[in-house]
Amino acid sequence: MQQRDETPVADQSVADAVQGNWVDRLAPPATRPYLRLSRADRPIGTWLLLLPCFWGLALAAAADPAGFRLWDLWIAASCTLGAALMRGAGCTWNDITDREFDGRVARTRSRPIPSGQVSVRGALIWMGLQSLAGAAILFTYNLTAILLGVGSLALVAIYPFAKRFTWWPQVFLGLAFNWGALLAWAAHAGSVSPAAVALWASGIVWTLFYDTIYAHQDKEDDALIGVKSTARLFGDAHTGTALRVFLALSVLLAALAVVLALLPQGPLPLALGLCGVWAFGWHLGWQMSRLDTTDPARCLHLFRSNRDAGLILALFLAGAALV
Repeated sequence: MQQRDETPVADQSVADAVQGNWVDRLAPPATRPYLRLSRADRPIGTWLLLLPCFWGLALAAAADPAGFRLWDLWIAASCTLGAALMRGAGCTWNDITDREFDGRVARTRSRPIPSGQVSVRGALIWMGLQSLAGAAILFTYNLTAILLGVGSLALVAIYPFAKRFTWWPQVFLGLAFNWGALLAWAAHAGSVSPAAVALWASGIVWTLFYDTIYAHQDKEDDALIGVKSTARLFGDAHTGTALRVFLALSVLLAALAVVLALLPQGPLPLALGLCGVWAFGWHLGWQMSRLDTTDPARCLHLFRSNRDAGLILALFLAGAALV
């Protein structure tokens, strides 16, 4: 007789979480469903939300003759905490709106709401608490950054519904996930420049790149339930071509941002910034060389590797601010 799985639903891991993650191992059992709802067991999303903030802060400091300021330590720390909180709130909202879809997809049916670990009411309360904590951080910034932060809420609210009406939901994800490039720039500089906008645009196309790879994990289930994505739009046959276009456009826009910001600062900061853009593009090319859209595990691995791609660019931009 086959042994029945006696694992309590209240302590059920999520299927695509990293094995042995800290939530499953260390968090108090009562908190685990809520931490899983916030994707604390899958930190890559927090990285991908945070890294554009680091880009914006570093490039703004590099474009500033004064360079980094003491206040920037708070901007960096608060962006880190804010990214975790707002990614958690956004994922909670996403899971509330997608609970019917998630219950019908193999990879997502173990998430806290469809698996019964958290009620919709409990999820709404949890989302509100995370949002309030994020707002407390946001209101320590200048007025321009505060207004940008408030404006991002519309993008966060719309994104979960995008897959219902467009083949390009990744665009809406990119608009929201890279908003931090504008916000962190404004938090440092008090305004937003064309270089910041170019950097934001580069991040949006980067999101199209990595989230198309990610969406190939679910394309068969998505087709069955009628959910749209760029992975389904391009299919296995044309995804490679689309990703090459996204790679080139993201690199060109990042280079434009660097030139606009650093050309007046001299050759060394400019060279460091452009080297960072080249290294970022190299990493995306490395991902392309290993991509197999028919292998979900490979797609997930490459998607997660974008943390390293974003960190490379952030470190070079920080170096440009320090020379």
